[in-house]
Amino acid sequence: MPWLGHTCGHCTYCKTDRENLCDAPGFTGCTRDGGFASHLVAEAAFIIPLDPSLDPVATAPLLCAGLIGWRTLQMAGDALSIGLYGFGAAAHIVAQVGRWQGRRVFALTRPGDREAQEFARSLGAVWAGGSDEAPPERLDAALVFAPDGSLVPAALRAVRNDGWVVCGGIHMSDIPAFPYDLLWGERSVRSVANLTREDARTFFETAPQAGIVTRTRTYRLAQANEAIGAHRSGILHGAAVLVP
Repeated sequence: MPWLGHTCGHCTYCKTDRENLCDAPGFTGCTRDGGFASHLVAEAAFIIPLDPSLDPVATAPLLCAGLIGWRTLQMAGDALSIGLYGFGAAAHIVAQVGRWQGRRVFALTRPGDREAQEFARSLGAVWAGGSDEAPPERLDAALVFAPDGSLVPAALRAVRNDGWVVCGGIHMSDIPAFPYDLLWGERSVRSVANLTREDARTFFETAPQAGIVTRTRTYRLAQANEAIGAHRSGILHGAAVLVP
């Protein structure tokens, strides 16, 4: 069961293949029960069919981080060099897909997080450094997964003229003021909102071809707050998975 658990089916967005922007959506674990739960009641039309032979723990990150990462990557178009700001659950999946697609992946982690940088290189990143550093070449696109608004001006500095900065998170801290020169040159900033069932279909067709391997750490359901704390502190590299 992915994040998108319901759409109205009759608003302008639903009628034009943009159900991710539905006027009356339902989100799993947010506006609908599920997520941090052992069971949930779901609408059959929004369930993603999976091969029963798949490992549930290894597959779980694909249903959230993987899907939003996939939509974010799609918004980068045909960009050949992409920067990933924040190297967590979504970025570690996107890095593998990007490499498989023939893109050059640059990872920008929390400053000083050598473990995350080495992790990124192990997944095919051609360069990894801190988000306070400039990548060694201009990027075609930058994908911002960390919820830190100050990374948007940093990403704009890193992309070439006509480059994209795509913000992949649901929430982000305030974006600080920045000079217009950073946006000039026909650079663009856009956000990603949710996902569509078509995103899920294409992603789960692509995932086995790309050979995605997720790195996970499991927590019992009662340890959900501990898992959240590990994410916030940056000590978790990969994805946390809650198990009953």
